[in-house]
Amino acid sequence: MLLENKEILVTGCAGFIGAALVKKLLNFNVNVTGIDNLNTYYSKNLKLARLEQIKKNRKFTKGNFNFFQFSLEDWESLRKICFEIDFDIVIHLAAQAGVRYSLKNPESYINSNLVAFGNILDLCKNQDIKNFIFASSSSVYGNNKQIPFNEKDNVDYPISLYAATKKSNELMAHAYSHLYQIPTTGLRFFTVYGPWGRPDMAPMIFTKAILEKRVIKIFNKGNMSRDFTYIDDVVEGICRCCLKPAVKDNQISDFSSKAPYKIFNIGNGKPVNLMRFIEILENSLGIESKKEYLGMQQGDVVDTWANTTNLKDWIGYAPTTSLEKGINNFVNWYKNYYSL
Repeated sequence: MLLENKEILVTGCAGFIGAALVKKLLNFNVNVTGIDNLNTYYSKNLKLARLEQIKKNRKFTKGNFNFFQFSLEDWESLRKICFEIDFDIVIHLAAQAGVRYSLKNPESYINSNLVAFGNILDLCKNQDIKNFIFASSSSVYGNNKQIPFNEKDNVDYPISLYAATKKSNELMAHAYSHLYQIPTTGLRFFTVYGPWGRPDMAPMIFTKAILEKRVIKIFNKGNMSRDFTYIDDVVEGICRCCLKPAVKDNQISDFSSKAPYKIFNIGNGKPVNLMRFIEILENSLGIESKKEYLGMQQGDVVDTWANTTNLKDWIGYAPTTSLEKGINNFVNWYKNYYSL
C-alpha cells in the first residue's frame, strides 16, 4: 500500500473505528497523529484499553503513533499541532454518536459534531490538505422508503439531531471543498460491529444482557433490519480511500458537483432482520435470550440497506466477512475482554 512516509491525522483515535484504523495504518511506514478527548459517553476504560492495544501493536509495526487528548472544539490546541506537523491525510472520525442520546443531550452534538467539524475544516484549509476523509452516517437517510439506500437519494429530512448534524457535516465539507479545492470523501457508515465495539450498540447491549440472563428489549417488535458491517471491512475501505483522493466529477448532472468531493455508502450491502441477528448471536453464545417486544423508538429507523456500487467502482470495495463469522469473532473478544 503506497502510504509510506505519509503524515496522517486520525481524530477519534480511541473510538471503535478510529482505534482499528490506526492499528491498520501502523502496518505501513507512516506517522499517525491521533486525537481523542476520551469523553465519558461510554466507558473511558474501554477507550484506554483500545489505546493500549495500539501501543502493544506498535512493537510489530513500521509506523509511528503520537496521541493527544483534547476536544476538537479547542481550536488553540488543534492549531498548535498544525504548527508542528504538516499532514498529508486527515481522517475525521471523532463525533458525538448515538441517535437516542441526542434526544437528551443535544448540546453535545452541536459542540462535537458542528463546532469541532468546522475546526477540522479550517485545519484542512490552512494546511492545504490533499486528502480529507470524514465520517458521515446512514442515519442521514431517515425514513427513506426507497431501498437499498443510494447516495443520490434525497436526504433533506433527518429524523434525529444526530442525523441532522451528519447531514450538516456533508454540506459544510462540500462548501470547503468547493471554495478551497480540498479533495474530500464522506463515508456514510452502516451499523459497524465487531471486537472492541461500542457498548451503546446492539451487539454489546444484547450480549451483556443475555450473559447476565436479563431481558433484551426488542424495538418495533423485531420488525427491523440493519446492514451490519464488520469492522475489518470498514477499515479496509477507509484505507483504500487514503490511496485515492476525491476528484471533480467530469459528468455534469443534477447530482454532480464541481468540487473534488465524493459521498459514499460504506456498508455490507446485505441487510439482516433483527430477529435473525439475535438468533445468530444466541447460537454463538449458546444461550437463548429472554425477550421483551416494544414499540418503535423515537428518532430510530426501521430498515437500513447500503447500495455500495459506487464505492466498489471507486476503490474496489467488497466486504468479505459474513455475519456469522463476525459475530463469532465479536463474542470471542467479548468473553476474553470481560474475562468470562
